[in-house]
Amino acid sequence: MSCDTAGVETAIRAAAATVAEHRVELTHLDRDIGDGDHGENLSRGFTAVLTKLDGAKLSAPGAVLKLVATTLISTVGGAAGPLFGTAFLRAATSVGDAETLDPAAIVTALTAARDGVVARGKAESGDKTMVDALTPAVTAAKTAADSGGSVAVVLAAAAEAATGGAAATVPMQARKGRASYLGERSIGHPDPGATSTGYLLQAFAEAASA
Repeated sequence: MSCDTAGVETAIRAAAATVAEHRVELTHLDRDIGDGDHGENLSRGFTAVLTKLDGAKLSAPGAVLKLVATTLISTVGGAAGPLFGTAFLRAATSVGDAETLDPAAIVTALTAARDGVVARGKAESGDKTMVDALTPAVTAAKTAADSGGSVAVVLAAAAEAATGGAAATVPMQARKGRASYLGERSIGHPDPGATSTGYLLQAFAEAASA
């Protein structure tokens, strides 16, 4: 099974719906240890993405990912815009002009996205950031692909690992971002960026298996 341009567009629309569904939750999570705007910012960004998709005629999955990247960077405030935008931009670059994405390409895209976030945010695993969701997602996706899993299976593995990674941020003390200013008070709360990363990958996985 591979994923073509229409399939990627469907996945992005599913992600936008998921962000809208969890907007209030993500905002509340961010109020605990951040600026309190993560849900609102991400929802605004993906609403803008939907508007751009409606008027675009894109010829490759990479073009869809690039549109998402540039839209998020230009419309999402705070740290989320540059970080999520960089993730999608690196993913877009990694797949190039390929007309379809196979499981190996999905792994490559996820890896590029994670590496882009690491480079942009200067964060690593254990810092209580979205990297704590992305890194296990990459590992799980690679394992699934190496075992012969389909695109849907690879994305499902990535989503499950990312969700687990987000949950694992609860006992961590933040070492990056605004949450790091709280010191030990950041302990006991899930990282909003890791949580939203899990939601996005869940949306991608569900779209791929539909």
